[in-house]
Amino acid sequence: MTLSAAMRKRLIALAVILLILSIDQLLKVWVKTHLCPGESIRMADWAYIAFLENKGMAFGMDFIGTWPLCIFRLVAVGFLGWFLWRMAAKPRIGWPFIVLVAMVLAGAAGNIIDNVFYGLIFSDSNGITPAALVSFGHGYGSLMEGKVVDMFYFPIIDTNWPQWMPLVGGDHFVFFSPIFNFADAAITTGGALLVICYYKTLNRLLTRKKSDKD
Repeated sequence: MTLSAAMRKRLIALAVILLILSIDQLLKVWVKTHLCPGESIRMADWAYIAFLENKGMAFGMDFIGTWPLCIFRLVAVGFLGWFLWRMAAKPRIGWPFIVLVAMVLAGAAGNIIDNVFYGLIFSDSNGITPAALVSFGHGYGSLMEGKVVDMFYFPIIDTNWPQWMPLVGGDHFVFFSPIFNFADAAITTGGALLVICYYKTLNRLLTRKKSDKD
């Protein structure tokens, strides 16, 4: 049986999503069961595995509850899934575009898994011993109360501002300071490449939808 072009693109998208989710979750489970929050493993002067938990914002940010973020992500993933399915059916949309959208979708889904299930399946990371997998429903939280696991820390530049500089002279400066996970990287990379490489395609799609509404 010969697969249609649309089905081939959908299968490619599915493969990308499953690959990213698998890598993301394997990394998170390993970090969560081997390190306590705040612990880190030095890979190089500019690269660390640094365990951080947060309520769901990308790059370790934490200023909103898990429920709103989880619901927002579920809506976003649903929209992206619908968008991906529709785009795969368009002959003018090639597989590279489909792959990038799939990366963004997979990244969002990866962090949703943390939010929805981690509170149910992991014991609390108490800072003394690493968390452990527990029977479903006997974890540190309830449904949608799980914390997202971040682990990549790349302080490419870690120095102090020169004393002669106004306002910041002598202050400590780190570039790049956010701590993030594989899902965040997939969202950022896929989203950035979509904008850079497919600006015209996205603009055409948005313009067409606006014209349809008018």
